[in-house]
This record gives sequence, structure tokens and C-alpha cells, in this order.
Amino acid sequence: MTELSLAPFSLAPLPLAPLLIATLLWPLLLGLRTLLQALIAPVRPRLSPVWLLDWLWISAPWPALALAVLGADGSLRLDAWLLGGHWELDAQRRLLLAFTALLWGLAGGYARGYLAAEQAWAAAGDRDARGRLLRFALFWLLTLCGNLLLLLAEDIASFYLGFALMTFAAYPLVIHSGRREARIGGLAYLVLAVLGEGMILAGLLWGAGTGSALTLSQLRATLATAEMGLWMGLLLWLGFGVKAGVIGLHLWLPLAHPVAPTPASAVLSGAMIKAGLVGWLSTLPLGMSAVDGRFEGLGLVMLAAGLIGAFAAALLGVAQRQPKAVLAYSSVSQMGLIAVLVALGLLQPSHWPALSALALFFAAHHGLSKGALFLGVGISEQAPRWPAWLLWTLLTLPALSLAGALGSGLITKWGAKTLLEAANEKTLAFWLSLAAVGTTLLMARTLWLQWKRWRETGKMGLTSSREPRASQRPIASSEPNPAARASDALNMSAFKPPHASLKLQTDLSSSISQSQSQSQNWNQNRSHRLALTGADDQRLLAPMPLAWLLTMIAALSLPCWGGWLTGDFPAGLTDGLPLDLADEADDKLGDDLSDGLEDGLVSEPPSEASAGLSGGLSGDLEGMHSGQCASGFAWPPLSALPALLWPVGLGLLLAVIFGWGLRRFAPRLSSWLPAGDLWWPLTACSHWLWRLGRRLLRWLGAGQAAWITWWNARERDGLRGLDTLIGAEDWLRRQLPLLLMAVALGLAAALLLSAAHRPPWP
Repeated sequence: MTELSLAPFSLAPLPLAPLLIATLLWPLLLGLRTLLQALIAPVRPRLSPVWLLDWLWISAPWPALALAVLGADGSLRLDAWLLGGHWELDAQRRLLLAFTALLWGLAGGYARGYLAAEQAWAAAGDRDARGRLLRFALFWLLTLCGNLLLLLAEDIASFYLGFALMTFAAYPLVIHSGRREARIGGLAYLVLAVLGEGMILAGLLWGAGTGSALTLSQLRATLATAEMGLWMGLLLWLGFGVKAGVIGLHLWLPLAHPVAPTPASAVLSGAMIKAGLVGWLSTLPLGMSAVDGRFEGLGLVMLAAGLIGAFAAALLGVAQRQPKAVLAYSSVSQMGLIAVLVALGLLQPSHWPALSALALFFAAHHGLSKGALFLGVGISEQAPRWPAWLLWTLLTLPALSLAGALGSGLITKWGAKTLLEAANEKTLAFWLSLAAVGTTLLMARTLWLQWKRWRETGKMGLTSSREPRASQRPIASSEPNPAARASDALNMSAFKPPHASLKLQTDLSSSISQSQSQSQNWNQNRSHRLALTGADDQRLLAPMPLAWLLTMIAALSLPCWGGWLTGDFPAGLTDGLPLDLADEADDKLGDDLSDGLEDGLVSEPPSEASAGLSGGLSGDLEGMHSGQCASGFAWPPLSALPALLWPVGLGLLLAVIFGWGLRRFAPRLSSWLPAGDLWWPLTACSHWLWRLGRRLLRWLGAGQAAWITWWNARERDGLRGLDTLIGAEDWLRRQLPLLLMAVALGLAAALLLSAAHRPPWP
């Protein structure tokens, strides 16, 4: 990257090292600041919790964004770090870093408004709310640091450190509310995370030990040539597949997303899930001719898993009753489509440079669009005082983009279709178009559920209410709002039996009157607390609406700023894709094999088929461009729009038909296909095995006790026999002289008798 140019101004790149160091250290320094605040909090209980989510806290990803926009391409080495630190910035990492840092920054600003009510409770003296805010602020920064580290790392140790830090630091974000549903989602997340981390660590250590590899480039070369490289790749695919939501390993996504705070859900699905894709791109021998077809089986498995995930997740998602659960299944479906592109990199190595460019742009498009959709869920729950038509038009835009009807979604679909047809994969292109029908169904289901909640909230008069939501209300408050507690009880009375409701309302009629004086005092300080937190989400420039709008704008304008960010693109790749990303992937492929040749890991140089796109795929795509914008992306021609938009139209038609025809069966269908799908049979099976194991242990324990009892009885019988023998011995010892005399007399008598019958002479 020599110079960033976008008329009418240009930016010269800044040195890499200072920006990269600031990118990794700034979140840690802010985390240390949060720890100091946690230590000071008991000493200064009146310390405002607003300081935890202030603008300094929100600025944690800003150095990373500056690095992506202004940093020069290059690498930084630090031999004293672990086994030798090696961090790089290239065109691929730049795009990943840019949308990741942007999403983290906007989600952080959104969190300031989203958790405003909880900040108000903490400011009122609630220790539980303060503790949750401290935990959220700290682990948010640690998760961000891990995410940024794995994107920039080139050495294996730093990469795994960042991945593991991001994985385990996100657990407190999932269980933030502390409710039972949050604990279940956290358990599913933690179980799958440990499983994935185990497979990743095994694959990394196996590959690094086999080829004495210290960097990811050397690891890829090792997997391409090692005798057991296929099994190493299988471990790495499955391990990173947990984070990427591969079907069968996706169970944590629909359980963790609905219970996590909305800003955490946005970064979980928009940024962190892409760590699985980054892991695949960093470790698998994609595009290397040295694999000699040995990875074809793994590629076919990945292809099948991606297609099954794309369709199965859509079927499971339309049965959900929570918007964030539907969006979670949508993430599984979209990551399945990206996994198909990665699988083609193993099946057709010569096309990998173009496929990698498409996969990276797809990841950026999905990350920002899905982040806008998740943030929009919170907006629909706490809708600003905007006209309904404006609010729902804005909420619909990222959904249409994800479905491939406009913006970056349309360009991604156009690029995928053109690339697959040029690679003679027309059947696969048709299946991916059918998967877009499922995406449209999921988006329609999400918007319908959001609209229902928005309408119910408006009817209850809660649109402008600034009381803490159920997800934010403290479990045990040291300074509760009596009126809010009574109002909650009245609302809950609708779910009680008639006699219970009557009794509850009778009791509350007196409790409300008694609490009015306390409520008046509580409400007097409420405006002051909300002013401190900046929690007035009714304003356009309030944290929540502003962050959501900026995320949506970033998602829709990705084709423009993404192209400008990564430099000037010459024409010649699939319409709408950056060629320099493909060139960067091509150069990276050459660097990987060069490192392998130098280290003795690769026995032969790459073939001409994988040397680049100049004489291959780009030639097949020549002349396919329509109107190319200044950034290097091209929009599809008008003649191609029907072939691109028919899945959206079909999806909307099916949404109307099935939504109307199956509305009576929707609750039953949701009970049959709950969020988490296979998690519940697995947990039921584990509980059954646990009960069976406990019964078996009890039976073994009872058998052991009976066996011990029987042997104790035999021991007692033996001891009694010994006592009898000892008594007999004592009696025999006392009577022995008499017995001997009797024996002697008997013998003498016998001799006399025998002598009496004999003659006195011979």
C-alpha cells in the first residue's frame, strides 16, 4: 500500500510499528484502567459507573481502525515474544481489520446507550449492577484485544493466544444478565469452545512439530506436504468450524446470541465468528498445488457441510420466535456459503486467489450487515420517536443487503455467480441462489418478529419508558424502584390463575399507595442519573440510534470504502471484487511456498496453474464489467438483475404464503424446533447417561457393600470358630494329664485282656 487516494484528497501511509503496537496495547491499558476502577469502587462507592463506558472505553478499537486506514503494509518482528513474535499487515488483513475494528467501535458506542438503564441502577447504589458493568467493560476489552491479535498475528503462538483470549473472554459477555437462559447459553458456548480449542491446539502442535514450523505460512506448507497433513487439516477445520458455525458444531450460536446483550451479539456474529474463517485461511493449504489431490476428500466434506448448513439453518431459523435467534441461524447459513468458497479452494487450487478475494469481501459484507441487524433488534425494542415508515425502512435496508438485493450484498452475489460460472460450477451457483431464498425467509421472519414486539411495546406504552428492561434490571437491587416493581407484578399477574391475580391485585393496591412516597424520591434522582448516562435514546444523536445508523451506512457503502481502503484496483476480476486482494492472495501463496522451499518443507515449486490469475480466470472474465465505480468495484448490469433478484422475490413470496398458512402452527413448530436444536437432545442424552451412570454407581456401591457385608459375616464366623478352637485347646490343656492316664490305663487293660486269652506256655 503506497498511497490511499480518493478524490479530492490523498493519504500517505504511516509507519506500521507504532500503530500496530498501539492497536494491541491500547485495549489492554483500558482494561487495566477498568481493573483499577473495580479496586477503587469499594473505597469510593459514589464513583459514577458512567466512567466505565465512557468515550475513552469506546476508543479501544480506534488505533486498529487507524492502522487499517493509514498503516503501511509490512511486518513487525519481536524475537523476545514467546517463540518469536511476527505480525503482518497486508491487503487481506487490512480489510478484515477495518470492518472488525469499525464494528467493535460502533457496538461499543451502542453499548453505552444500551446499558444506560443498568448504569442508572448502579448509580443508585446497586452493587450487582455495578459488578455486571465492571465485568462487561473489562471482558469486552479483553475479547477485543484477542480478536485484533489473531488478525495481525503471523506466528503460531500469537495467533493461538489471540484466538483463545477472544474465545474465553467472551464467556462473561454471554452470561451478562445472570439469568437461567444466559447460564444455559453460556454453558453451550463454553462446552463447544473447549471442544474447539482442544482440536485447534492439537492440530497446531501436530503441524508445528512435524514441520518445525513457527509461522502460519510454514504451517500451511507443512500441511501441504506432510504424510499426515490431511488429518492435521481435519482437526483444524473442525476446531475453527466451532467458531465459524459449521453445521453440527453451531449449537452455541442460537443459544448464546439471544441471551447476550445486543452489542455483544453484534460483535459475536459480525466479527468473532469470522475468526473461524481467518483460522481456515491461515492454516489450511488453500490454493497450493503441492497437495496433489490429497485434500480433495476434506474439500468435499467441507462443501457438503457448507451446503447443508446453508439450507438446514434456514429451515431451523424460520421456526424461531426470538429475532436474535433467527439472526443466529442466519449467521450459520451465511457462514455455510463462505465455507463453500473455502472448500472450492481445496478442490480447485488454481482458482483460489479469486475465491479468497470473494470470501474476504463476503465476510466483510456479512459482518457489517449482520451487526446492523443485531443492533436494529435493540432499536426496535427501544424505538426512537421517529415516524414508523422511516424506522422500518431503515430496519429493512440491512436485511435486503444481506439477502442480496442491494449494496454490498448485491455485489457479493454478482461476484459469486460470475466466478462460479467462470469456474464451470453452474450447478453450485444455482444451489447458492436457492440458499439466498432461505436468507430472504430468515430476514422476513426477523423483521416480522421485530414488528410484533414493537407493536406490543407501543400498545403497552413502553416505547418512551426509560425504566430498565427485564434484561438489564438487577437481580437483587439495593435501591429498587417500588413503583416499577409493583408495575412488573401487575404485568405478571396476567400469567397467573384468576384467583391468584385477584389476590395479587388486592395486595398491590395497598402496596402501591405505600410505595408512592418512596417512588417519588426515586424518580426525583432518575433524571439526574439518566443525564449522567446519556440514556435518552429518543434523540437522533443518542448513542444507540447513532451507532446503528453508522453501522448500517458502513454496511451499505462497503463497496466504495472497502475498495478505497485497499488501494486502486485494476479491472479484470469478477465484477465487484477487488483484484489486489486476489493479487495479494497470489503473492501470499508464492511466499508460503517460498518459505516452504527454504525450510525444506516443499519438494517442488508451485505449478503455473496456481501462479496467478493473469492468464487464467481473469482472462475468462475479461469484458464482464459494467459500470465500475472509482473504488474499483463494479455493479452488475441491468440485464443481470433478474437472475440476481429472483431468489429475493421468491423468498418474499414464500414468506407471505407460509407466514399466513402456518401462523396457527408456528407456536407448535417453535416448540418442536427450539433454538439450539441438537443441543437439547444432546443434553437430554447426557442427563440420561448421567442418571444411568449414577444408578450404575449406586448398584455397584450396593453390590460392594453387600460383598463387604458377606465377607464381614464370614470373618465373624471364622473368628467364632477360632474362639471355639482356642477354648477347646484350653480345655484340652487342662484335662491332658487325666486323658493321658486314661489312655495308659486303657492300654494296660487291653494288654491284660489280651494276655488272659493266651496259654501260659508256648
